[in-house]
Amino acid sequence: MSLAIVNSRGLDGLGAPPVAVEVHLAGGLPSVTLVGLPDTEVREARDRVRAALQNSGFEFPARRITVNLAPADLPKESGRFDLPIALGILAASGQIPATALGGYEFAGELSLSGQLRPIRGALAMVLAAGRRDGGFVLPRESAREAALAHDARILAADSLLEVCAHLTGQGALEACPGADGEPGPAAAAPDLAEVRGQAHAKRALEIAAAGNHSLLLAGPPGTGKSMLASRLPGLLPPMTREAALESAAVLSLSGQFEPERFGRHPYRSPHHTASAAALVGGGSVPRPGEISLAHRGVLFLDEFPEFDRRVLEALREPMESGRIHISRAARQAEFPADFQLVAAMNPCPCGHHGDPRGRCRCSPDQVARYRGRLSGPLLDRIDLQIEVPALAPEALQGAPDGEPSAAVRARVVAARERQLRRQGKPNARLEPREIDVHCRPDDGGAALLRNAAARLDLSARAYHRVLRVARSIADLAGSEALLSAHIAEAIQYRRLTKD
Repeated sequence: MSLAIVNSRGLDGLGAPPVAVEVHLAGGLPSVTLVGLPDTEVREARDRVRAALQNSGFEFPARRITVNLAPADLPKESGRFDLPIALGILAASGQIPATALGGYEFAGELSLSGQLRPIRGALAMVLAAGRRDGGFVLPRESAREAALAHDARILAADSLLEVCAHLTGQGALEACPGADGEPGPAAAAPDLAEVRGQAHAKRALEIAAAGNHSLLLAGPPGTGKSMLASRLPGLLPPMTREAALESAAVLSLSGQFEPERFGRHPYRSPHHTASAAALVGGGSVPRPGEISLAHRGVLFLDEFPEFDRRVLEALREPMESGRIHISRAARQAEFPADFQLVAAMNPCPCGHHGDPRGRCRCSPDQVARYRGRLSGPLLDRIDLQIEVPALAPEALQGAPDGEPSAAVRARVVAARERQLRRQGKPNARLEPREIDVHCRPDDGGAALLRNAAARLDLSARAYHRVLRVARSIADLAGSEALLSAHIAEAIQYRRLTKD
């Protein structure tokens, strides 16, 4: 037989469309031609496959070989097609039975010795494909990751020889265990009790965790802003299996997923020199950015005003929608981006504005320019904005005075369960019409909010965000009614001081 077809999958955003690897052998001068929009990595498969077949003891046909990756209009990238191309050549040349290939899907990069190397996006590929009768044949490291999908049969292989032995009946590939994996505990996150003082900031962190709210921490250097942000993942409720698989699939696309961290909330902290493509995703072949890698977790942006303004403005739409759509001339892709933003900034360029000891030497214009790097529309989308003051020496010398993360997390979990029972989503995701139903304050709270909106010149968006935060405060208190005390506390988290 001079024609063989092997099933595989490509990557298109978080999707994994099927790809048929068609291999045809014909007479003529020996050559290998790859068609079907292969990129450089795929075209280089010719040399990897040739060496892998020869070093595995197979014959590389001295014929005109044409490899078509269908559909032809889907760009193909990465070395995932090495294994299906090699199997197609073996089947087309009669060295393995072509009928044995049916029912399976194959993906894997080949080394020159014929060993299999892991690939990106294995979990995304299996989730997109669903259940198959034969199963998925993957490199062993990728199979551990893909086995988290319950409905899939994953076969792990270490080399091309093992795959061929399985197809010819001379051996059997091991079904990869681990399909019963469940989201892991959050206990690995740093403990909140290690942060000394800063009771006000800890309270804001608890509210942010309870309602999935964004948070801005402003204060002098060394006051604990980064420590507080790193404790937030340990306060969040456990991830559902569906959410854990979504997060793992996105991380898998970038090759950063670790199976032992399945179910832990991601914590991403990009440097302030990150580009827009690095933060929101992009490239000629769209890849997920930091906001997608932080899906279902925390995105911490330290030195917030130091980021390029255009980079920060790109966060505005994903913060509202929870998704990012990337459009290029030839490719479009959509990635999930339901992240919880925590940002930290100094009050001025030197970091000591407002210090009673007079350490700040920044002029009012310098302070205004520094704070002006953050646009009003972006700040309007941040639910809680608080100051983190410098600590007195006595607070640093004393014993830790805060609650451990486990105690705070118990209250957060109870508050989040109330939200899910009431509206099926966290408070931060409430739509305006849902706010009217679930965030209606009492008469005193309504009057207080009207006065605050007038005095603070709150926009309609900020007005709704105050109500969402107040709803989270009420949920932490176990109150179904939205009282004036809850509104008052929410208002104080709304705006940083300007002096």
